[in-house]
Amino acid sequence: QVQLVESGGGLVQAGGSLRLSCAASGIIFRINAMGWYRQAPGKQRELVASVRSSGSTVYADSVKGRFTISRDNAKNTVYLQMNSLKPEDTAVYYCNAVTGLNYWGKGTLVTVSS
Repeated sequence: QVQLVESGGGLVQAGGSLRLSCAASGIIFRINAMGWYRQAPGKQRELVASVRSSGSTVYADSVKGRFTISRDNAKNTVYLQMNSLKPEDTAVYYCNAVTGLNYWGKGTLVTVSS
């Protein structure tokens, strides 16, 4: 079992920045990859960014150049630095960990006002 706790969401104006954090606990040595997904009202959940245990990263085209995913292995935490936020980034952001099974956090709301 892996437990994930997100933090860092909130309300920000367009052009602003936020940093999301996701702390993992449990069977963390089995985690192959961690990432962030988001789900806006009326839309499907989509991948925002992910980082594998090798350090390789993947980003959605819509966030490339604006968002950065990173991980602190000592703290078992993954971060999502979000810059130049746009109203269309408004969504609930979910932390994800993959061990062969998918684990999800409860989500944190990010609201970007225009």
